[in-house]
Amino acid sequence: MTWLITGGAGYIGAHVARAMASAGERVVALDDMSTGIAGRLPADMPLVRGSFADRALMDRVLTEHAVSGVVHLAARKQVGESVEKPLLYYRDNVAGLTVLLEAVVAAGVRRFLFSSSAAVYGVPDVGLITEETPCSPINPYGETKLTGEWLVRATGRAHGISTACLRYFNVAGAAEPELSDTGVSNVIPMFFDRLTRGEAPRIFGDGYPTPDGTGVRDYIHVADLAEAHLAVARHLDARSPGGPEGGDLTVNIGRGEGVSVRELTTLVAEVTGHRVEPVVEPPRPGDAARAVASAARMTEELGWTARHGVREMVESAWEGWCLRHPEARAQ
Repeated sequence: MTWLITGGAGYIGAHVARAMASAGERVVALDDMSTGIAGRLPADMPLVRGSFADRALMDRVLTEHAVSGVVHLAARKQVGESVEKPLLYYRDNVAGLTVLLEAVVAAGVRRFLFSSSAAVYGVPDVGLITEETPCSPINPYGETKLTGEWLVRATGRAHGISTACLRYFNVAGAAEPELSDTGVSNVIPMFFDRLTRGEAPRIFGDGYPTPDGTGVRDYIHVADLAEAHLAVARHLDARSPGGPEGGDLTVNIGRGEGVSVRELTTLVAEVTGHRVEPVVEPPRPGDAARAVASAARMTEELGWTARHGVREMVESAWEGWCLRHPEARAQ
């Protein structure tokens, strides 16, 4: 088996590429380097620089490397930006995916893992979100991910490709400091960024019907997420594409445990030594009071269970942040 990982030099992609390579899988990474960092990948891992929406490039890569499975991680993923630029998100996340799938079909690739998101659910009023919870996304980003799932499944059924859609919840942490998230759009690095600049962390809304009034979320360590991809890849590898045991797998990737935003700010203060009282601002439109995954399907069908807790996520993310921002350490 040779797996092509799109977005392979990104924050999540590099973790997935390393986990699969360490487990003995042959891996080729593809990245347009808009946010990817080549140094995240092992020196001996092939890295193709370019876009998955470039049909000629994909035809060449899939053939030259004899790719038998694709893990599609590359995508635009900022909710606010998707509201401002829906055409950009539909072009890259849906039209680009169409080009990639056309190349996959032409090359005879028979396994396809799709990076989806809990954003497909919208704001369901349930205690635990299962894979059967109705999908009702509330922003263009979530819409493109749900449309991507439909497209992947339909292509799989029509062309005998075994497919899987992995619905991530909130990804955090780092397996190694140099692999940490370099952006500031996710909540934990967002807190770090404000603390580094001498500003208080922000909590958006404290009047939700939760124990402390702040939103409750499910956080998954990126190393656990990478291991989940490996488990799903091997599950697809063991099935006969197009046969009765083929078809589609849709799974949540989370811990099944909720952590409130206020609890998270307290933990960040303990780990970083920056004990700054957070400021409360008005809630953001569309934010759910609670969004916690049921991870039962991954455990029951694939034997995968998250191993890392939220403190490990914050501690490892902080080490990575301080590697790039040494001035952030509390004196």
